Amino acid sequence: MLKNRLIAVSLLVVGVLVSYFAVQTNETKFPYKFGLDIAGGTHLIYRADTTELDSAEISDSMSALRDVIEKRTNLFGVAEPLVQTESGTAIGGEGKEHRLIVELPGVTDIHQAVEMIGQTPLLEFKLAEEVVSNSNLETDFVFIDTGITGKVIDKAQLQFNSTSGEPAVLLSFNKEGRELFAKVTKENIGEILAIFLDGQTISTPVIREEINDGKAQISGNFTPQEAKTLVRDINYGALPVPIELISTQSIGASIGAETLDKGVQAALLGLLLVIIFLILWYRLPGLLAAVSLLIYISLVLSIFKLIPITLTSAGIAGFVLSIGMAVDANILIFERLKEELKIGREIDSAVREGFSRAWLSIRDSNISSIITAVILFWFGTSLVEGFALTFGLGVLISMLTAITITRSFLLAISPKKDTKFKKKLFNSGINFPK
Repeated sequence: MLKNRLIAVSLLVVGVLVSYFAVQTNETKFPYKFGLDIAGGTHLIYRADTTELDSAEISDSMSALRDVIEKRTNLFGVAEPLVQTESGTAIGGEGKEHRLIVELPGVTDIHQAVEMIGQTPLLEFKLAEEVVSNSNLETDFVFIDTGITGKVIDKAQLQFNSTSGEPAVLLSFNKEGRELFAKVTKENIGEILAIFLDGQTISTPVIREEINDGKAQISGNFTPQEAKTLVRDINYGALPVPIELISTQSIGASIGAETLDKGVQAALLGLLLVIIFLILWYRLPGLLAAVSLLIYISLVLSIFKLIPITLTSAGIAGFVLSIGMAVDANILIFERLKEELKIGREIDSAVREGFSRAWLSIRDSNISSIITAVILFWFGTSLVEGFALTFGLGVLISMLTAITITRSFLLAISPKKDTKFKKKLFNSGINFPK
């Protein structure tokens, strides 16, 4: 009995601390993150240059483009950017163009948003061929494509010269790139192999010998940050097609602070009504379930802060739905408890047996809900992922609070000697055996 009470008191203390963490509103440490529809953000539109692609390749290239940009803007998988592609009539009504749309919640600085997307790492190696102008006999260069681009690069690394300290980028080619690079360097010893980034020359090294190990180094007038950014863009995935930013817009919250406040007030009112129902119908167990439910809500909100999870209207709906699942679990337990008390069991025994018998139903219903959440998260879009993540996480934690916390509270206050009055504290509407 003493052990059960110590566990219950410990859970209650932890619950109070977690609740404080969940409700405190320090904006510098663990603030809540809200999605574009609540907190606003930035809307960017890029035009994709697909002129060099066959019509059969466009769809796959645009899908790859979307995946690369989504990786860059959502490195931890919880920021919920909306990245999608679309096609339509080009500006001016001539032809068809393909566009990439990016929405970044909480990022109201357009310059910061563009930096998050990054520059187009269109990396090309071209041979410089010397030509002489007929009019003034001046020497000039024309550049010939070699087919070596960022698509054949396996990875990039940042290095610093041990003597000068200047940054450089070391490239490692994949199998296709290694063979192509070896062929170009073997056939053009003594020639300039210029390196272009987004159409601008960044390095003009001379080929001294055949390079067959698939390694190349880019050096030039890089700052450390520029070199680091280039390495990041190449490693996160070279864009399969060039893109051009054609539209930027800072979006205000579509729900707004006032609407969000009203939503929170409605949720609190609903929670209060549920607590009143639990207490009136189940009496003492209902009161303990209400305390367990508050701990559950605080625990989930704290996890939302710590990960952190970006809360959209869809994500909040998933969390509210998981609260309903937590209440359902308690109701199943209490109904089993009523049945055990009806057949004459002592309170302590009825509590243990009620939890044991209700567990199978709770387990099966929650597992089916979690499977549904996993399927939605795996196959859904970014907006659906937000709903699935908060719902699945909430259901998982509700199993812990219903089975562990509520049970510990009930066992802690179960009387050693039962009386009809004490049994009535645990239930209502039961005609107990005489």
